[in-house]
Amino acid sequence: MEKNKKYSDGFFSIRTQVNPIYAVFLGSIPILAILFVWVYLTKGYPVETRIISPTILPSPMEVMDSFKELWFERELSINAVFSIRRVLYGFLIAAAISVPLGVLMGTFSKINAMFNPLSVIGGYLPIAALVPLTLSWFGIGEFQKIMFLAIATFLYLLPLIVKSVNDVDDIFVNTALTLGANKIQILIKVLLSISLFDIYNSLRLAFGVGWTYIILAEMVDAKKGLGQLILSSQRIGPREHIYLVLIAIILIGFVIDKLWESGGKLLFSYKER
Repeated sequence: MEKNKKYSDGFFSIRTQVNPIYAVFLGSIPILAILFVWVYLTKGYPVETRIISPTILPSPMEVMDSFKELWFERELSINAVFSIRRVLYGFLIAAAISVPLGVLMGTFSKINAMFNPLSVIGGYLPIAALVPLTLSWFGIGEFQKIMFLAIATFLYLLPLIVKSVNDVDDIFVNTALTLGANKIQILIKVLLSISLFDIYNSLRLAFGVGWTYIILAEMVDAKKGLGQLILSSQRIGPREHIYLVLIAIILIGFVIDKLWESGGKLLFSYKER
């Protein structure tokens, strides 16, 4: 008992529950520290007295003051809709291919042996390399951006789907075989049913990862989109908008992930119980 207490006392306690309010406090410390350093490095008027020039790093107040221009003149909300739509279309294409293929690979050993080398090769492919590849394959239009996101999401999602099915314990398969189930029944009623929750979480993760690729997707000839806003702000300014758009990307990703989480609780309420 005393030995367990030794590992649970103090700030460096090992694997103990943290009070939610205390967790929020602890999580705010590095964020506030970064904000403090940011303010310190960008304070001072005239701007020539600053440690870092505003052309490199504007102050937090200057960033916030530019929000009105970003929202109304540069149409932040409309650009966000374009980006979300691209990510959604790419995700749907990737899911439509990777989910059935991943389930088959996790179920049938020979199908896994057939496609696993391609999955391994895709795992080592730098995602940024897909930009010039998709440009040469699909041109510079909207279809290229969607297909870039589809391929990038597919490469991330497929191994997760295979693992979700592989993680189903063999005891369930053996029990179904003993009871006389055929291969289709084992696939649908055993492997797919048991792994469905993990497949859902894999889709949730893949959508979040696909969202982080949006800047790469909109690097070339994007008339609208959050990535286009960042790139144009970097080229012609104002630089303050780069930070605001990054914050918008983070917030949108956070909200979408919470929607996925709520959907999971609704669809798999038995997991909560």
